[in-house]
Amino acid sequence: MNIAFIGLGNMGAPMALNLLKAGHHVTVFDLVESAIQALEAEGANRGENAQSAVAGAEVIISMLPAGAHVRALYLGSDDAPGLFDTLDGAPLIIDASTISPEDARHVGHAASDKGLTYLDAPVSGGVGGAKAGTLTFIVGGSETGFTRAQPVLQAMGKNIFHAGDVGSGQVAKICNNMLLGILMSGTAEALALGVKNGMNPSVLSEIMQQSSGGNWALNVYNPWPGVMEGSAASRDYQGGFLTDLMVKDLGLAWELALGSRSTVPMGSQARNLFALHSAQGSGRLDFSSIQALYREGESQG
Repeated sequence: MNIAFIGLGNMGAPMALNLLKAGHHVTVFDLVESAIQALEAEGANRGENAQSAVAGAEVIISMLPAGAHVRALYLGSDDAPGLFDTLDGAPLIIDASTISPEDARHVGHAASDKGLTYLDAPVSGGVGGAKAGTLTFIVGGSETGFTRAQPVLQAMGKNIFHAGDVGSGQVAKICNNMLLGILMSGTAEALALGVKNGMNPSVLSEIMQQSSGGNWALNVYNPWPGVMEGSAASRDYQGGFLTDLMVKDLGLAWELALGSRSTVPMGSQARNLFALHSAQGSGRLDFSSIQALYREGESQG
């Protein structure tokens, strides 16, 4: 299948690579030249711009930082037309970015007006899941579009859910990431409390993993350095899911709560904590580096 992949960041690059490994013909584009070159070395075709990348594509996949980028790509801006105005044929469009449900619905309605099928399909599973091809895809859109997307998504993910109409994928992803932010900040808080009272962080982690406090952040992505081999915490919090992206996602949750008059006190507190952590210079570190907020006054060894 001819697939265009736009957006080759920490998540997009391994996703595109898994499509290549599955035997698809993939044309890639990113604003970062080195990202394109890395995929070219693996057998991908180069797009000189987004318009050339999607020429002849049966499926277009985008993985971009924010809603503004998605809107500009598909709907255009003052500087350039959007893909919806330049596409030949009717490729299936899958946006795997995490954006607001309103942005997803806006782009989806514009796609429908052009006779195109658009899916919002944000992912869960982090960089590790992207590399391993075990991502969870949370898809919003028509049943027909969801069925068309299955062979492509299965090359990149293990769990694929149809959440509902366009925008539903974003709602589910936002709720998931709000809970993740709460769990990570709470896990970091509990670990710091134990260490400051004499516990070994590895022993405490094992105890909590097997007890009622066990959760994904603790069991799979432990935030204490050296406790879990291969975790972001054990490589100086480099790579992974950036703190600034968690701040963005918690902001989306806050906007969603305002729009629906929902009460999210713990989500709001998590947003404040990650925003503070980012403001202190940790925005480009993995979000598990929130652990540093709780470690003042004790040994970091």
